[in-house]
Amino acid sequence: MRIRATVAAVSGAIALSAIAVPAAQADEGRSWTLEPGFSATQPGLGDKSKQAFGATAKVATPKITSAVVNGGKPIVVGTKSKQTVSFSATATADAGVGGVAAFIWIGKSIDDKDSFGFGPNGKSISCKVVNATTTTCKGTITLDPKDMISSDATWWRVGASAVTEEGEEFDSEAASKVRVQRFSKLTVNASPEPVKKGKTVTVTGKLTRANWDTGTYKGYSKQAVKLQFKKKGAKSYSTVKTVKTSSTGTLKTTVKASADGTWRYSFAGTPSTPAVSAKGDYLDVK
Repeated sequence: MRIRATVAAVSGAIALSAIAVPAAQADEGRSWTLEPGFSATQPGLGDKSKQAFGATAKVATPKITSAVVNGGKPIVVGTKSKQTVSFSATATADAGVGGVAAFIWIGKSIDDKDSFGFGPNGKSISCKVVNATTTTCKGTITLDPKDMISSDATWWRVGASAVTEEGEEFDSEAASKVRVQRFSKLTVNASPEPVKKGKTVTVTGKLTRANWDTGTYKGYSKQAVKLQFKKKGAKSYSTVKTVKTSSTGTLKTTVKASADGTWRYSFAGTPSTPAVSAKGDYLDVK
């Protein structure tokens, strides 16, 4: 599908259109609905702000100087709830900048029919004049898992669109990058409970992650997961062994009961899936 980002100036304020994304191709079976547009008003811009900063500023070619989403940290998305993250974007131009906003997208090219993206939330945007030529705006972008497929768990490009005080539009398709990941869950159960000292303890669990194709959580197979133990009174866990998940994401191993304490599984994460640790299961050893 095609992504388009446009900007327009309105007397000292900005009206930046959200990414316009047509309905998905039938074979993909997904439809993207984004905000029809957004605007943000910046008090103090226009002729008065230019006079305040003086008219001797050096010529600055219109340019997006930075655009960061979620503070540069991965965006983790589950299966049901929309995920809203922050952005900060800065632009500079000799005429002064009316406003700037960021968007995220994936694909070979922003004009490619198979590209896809999420635009900014209009009411979230606030801007601050840095100097006569530079403005920084902050706001939010919302990702909807219903509009995503599992292969979207990858690096996304961060673009930005801006407008000068004189109405000139300019943008950057790839000012930076941000990783999008599939939310993960991990469980643990140590049994029998209680158990006699020296007897065998079976520790089971399951590692799952968001499957955006189905809107459910599916087992994450063939992943190395650490089995950890925290003795009663201790402040931290120690790794006992490493166990691999089955084809359905399940975990199972045995240990000898030695002392009262808490057992848990801990997963270090992968590029597409964040790290997660199970809530510990306390085991009473008699």
